[in-house]
Amino acid sequence: MTIKSRPIYAPFKLDVTGRVHLVVTNLAEAPVEVEEAVGDVLVWTVKTVAPGVPAPAARNLRPFRSVAELLPQLAVRLAQATVGLRIYAVGSEAFIWDAYNVAMGAGLDGAEVFTHHAGPFVRRVYCTHCRTMIEDVAVTIIPCPVCGAHLFVRDHFSRRLAAFMGVIVDAEVPGEIPAAEALIS
Repeated sequence: MTIKSRPIYAPFKLDVTGRVHLVVTNLAEAPVEVEEAVGDVLVWTVKTVAPGVPAPAARNLRPFRSVAELLPQLAVRLAQATVGLRIYAVGSEAFIWDAYNVAMGAGLDGAEVFTHHAGPFVRRVYCTHCRTMIEDVAVTIIPCPVCGAHLFVRDHFSRRLAAFMGVIVDAEVPGEIPAAEALIS
């Protein structure tokens, strides 16, 4: 049984009703599915380019130095968008939902934004006690780096926060903290 808030990701494929396709990814290399679909598809990627090395010259590829640089530029691009644009967010769960939220903020409809999880299985966790975001969590119980609470990583996902909820694990019996287990996909 899955929780209703838990995202379910379909395999990557282009929406044939779209006129312009923009793939945004936080992966250094686009997944094979994206590479195979690329024709007139624009790909924005986070790629580390060494100083003095020219950026890739691919016609439809735009590299960014970081996610922090890519997402604001996505908002600018979407503010100029016309009908028929389709966004494909590909990468880590936190990244794809950050990109999804940028698209929703720009007025796109949920049917115009597609999410495809790729890369390592880690979660962004929101501490419900001090509102801290904890990145790249791969276990079920973690200490919050700010408030120190031992958090149980729930399977409840907030699309607005782009994070899973972390709740105090020893609220009923202080100090009774079970062993952490690896998260399952």
